[in-house]
Amino acid sequence: MNIIDKFRLDGKAAFVTGGARGIGKSVATAFCEAGANVAIVDIDEEEAKKTARLLEQTTGAKTLALKADITEPEQVDSMMSKILDTYGKLDIAFCNAGICMNIPAEEMTFAQWKKVIDINLSGVFLTAQAAGRQMLKQESGGSIINTASMSAHIVNVPQPQCAYNASKAGVIQLTKSLAVEWATRNVRVNSISPGYIATELTLSSPALKPLIEKWNAVAPLHRMGKPEELQAICVYLAGNSSTFTTGSDFVIDGAFTCI
Repeated sequence: MNIIDKFRLDGKAAFVTGGARGIGKSVATAFCEAGANVAIVDIDEEEAKKTARLLEQTTGAKTLALKADITEPEQVDSMMSKILDTYGKLDIAFCNAGICMNIPAEEMTFAQWKKVIDINLSGVFLTAQAAGRQMLKQESGGSIINTASMSAHIVNVPQPQCAYNASKAGVIQLTKSLAVEWATRNVRVNSISPGYIATELTLSSPALKPLIEKWNAVAPLHRMGKPEELQAICVYLAGNSSTFTTGSDFVIDGAFTCI
């Protein structure tokens, strides 16, 4: 097998949470283009269906649109059952769904704190756990990729986002823990830590415009990243070229955390 073939994902089955838009949609696109069949999982069912149809039409992949609240174990179990009914296996899990709330710590309610932690950390655990349970049964094992953030490594300014930062730091330690537990059982677990990424929702938000200007002013590259600039690392982690890579966190931030 040559190096190009090692990056192919032909015949593999994947799911992407938060897959309807933004980073999730971009990575799901890359998986499909590399030959995988992909379940698009999102709380927004209609948008998930649009994305699934688009990817099926443009890549020829077999896609599946699923609505699931990843903070609810029963819904995660149902999600997995539908994926297995459709594909018969699971090779790749991109546990990506997340939210951010910019609220000063002294003003944040417990409900707001809990919502961020539930989605960003508990949701990653539940979906990674569900993926792991299936992959551990398979001789072929599998690859789990969790979305953390450069915010796990630094404290972002000027926006106040303590819950987000804490949740993403938790994702990295969760990733390492799962990687060690499953290392000898052919299930790899890694995380990516994106910097500021220019998704459509981010760029269209009037509230974020002044923040974007401040971020770009201090960023070494003086710009935000693009969703497609996360595709290659995820395809690498999903495929056969990364079989010695587990328990790692990959920071893709244009050197933002270096300053």
